[in-house]
Amino acid sequence: MLNQSRDNQLLHIATIGKVVGLKGDMKFHIKSDFPEQFVKGATFFINKKDTITLGDVNHERGLIKISGHTDPESLKKFINAKLYTTYEATKENCHLEEGEYFWFDILGCEIYENGKILGKVQEVERISIHDYLSIVTSDDLVSDGFAKTFLIPYHKPFIINTDIDNKIIKVQGALDILEAS
Repeated sequence: MLNQSRDNQLLHIATIGKVVGLKGDMKFHIKSDFPEQFVKGATFFINKKDTITLGDVNHERGLIKISGHTDPESLKKFINAKLYTTYEATKENCHLEEGEYFWFDILGCEIYENGKILGKVQEVERISIHDYLSIVTSDDLVSDGFAKTFLIPYHKPFIINTDIDNKIIKVQGALDILEAS
């Protein structure tokens, strides 16, 4: 994923569940930190070329309606369908606070501690309520006997600075974690 162009990639942000009742409601399972993007009239991909538009959204009950589809029988084809969006739409429709970044922007960032490269972010993992960076250790450190991968918490005091434009994250204490891995 890190080396591929994002032009043709889609982000999985929700999954549609079973039909509920007789009025066209369907269960809705959000896989995103941004529930505000799921509103009446919002359009999402269900594959690389087909889209659906939300006719209604009830966040409290975890239900949606799909525009143009009210018959429970016709909705069965959408059970377990995944909803996707583009990277560009995500940046347009999802608001970040100062110092927050999209996970897809963090992927591929190089991790530096005291000017030395430790590795590159392969994945961002959420464990309980905390985010961790899954790091592929630099070849130099692996050849010195360090683990091939390791996790570091993505919060202070470990993270000093994140520079998305230059794909660099400066950290402290990560070398200690790597040594213990």
